[in-house]
Order: sequence, then C-alpha cells, then structure tokens
Amino acid sequence: MAKLVEDAHPVDVYVGSRIKLRRTLLGISQERLGDALELTFQQVQKYERGSNRVSASKLYTISEVLDVPIAYFFDGYGGDARAEGLRDSSSPAFEHEQLSRKESIDLLKAYYEIEDSKVRRKVIEMIRVLAGTASEAGNG
Repeated sequence: MAKLVEDAHPVDVYVGSRIKLRRTLLGISQERLGDALELTFQQVQKYERGSNRVSASKLYTISEVLDVPIAYFFDGYGGDARAEGLRDSSSPAFEHEQLSRKESIDLLKAYYEIEDSKVRRKVIEMIRVLAGTASEAGNG
C-alpha cells in the first residue's frame, strides 16, 4: 500500500483511494475528473492521496461524476488505516489495497468486457484453479 501522507486522517486517505479506484475503473484521467469538478488535476491528486480533505459538497459532486452513491467512498472502511492490523489478509483495508492495484483494475476491466456470463464464470473457475483454490470454484 502506498505510504500514508503524514498527518492525513485515515478516513481522508481511504476516501481518496476510493475516488482513485473508481476513476481508474471508469478510465477517467485525473485531468478529466478535475475538469468535471472545476479543479486542477493536481487538486484531484491531493484528494486521491488524502493530503487534502474533500468537502461534503465536493464529495457529492464526485459521486455524481463517478456515478456511485456517496456511501461507496466509505464502503469497507474499518478504522484507522495506520493500525497494526492493516496487512491482515481478512481486513477490508488489505482487500481494498489488493483491489486498488493496477493489475487488479486491469483484470476487472477485462473481466467485465466479457459479455457472456457463462464465460465469465469459467474465467473465475480457471483463475481459482490456477491460484490453487479449486475447491471454491463451485461457489459464487
């Protein structure tokens, strides 16, 4: 996980990472999001790093632009991200870290480009087999 911005509140860091995740999943550049919000791309960067707090009204606008409910930005937040348990693989923070990686985002984008739901299920089964979790392949 990227190093936390010193003195940034963990909620600001988490919300910023959720903004970045959604923006990236939609294929929107920081510049394009900034234009939609009447901000510079540098301000978007600061929001995404958590070094600047997002006001309630700006978060509302961001939720509209990124087409998600405001609750999306807090989903999975489990407390102080600086806590020792951050790297516990069962924690929401660890899960969010994994989902925020570029390779995870690329995989998700490619997965949802598969129109046939049966093929998508087969892809999941194949990945589970490759990962050594074939016993879970029937779940889901």
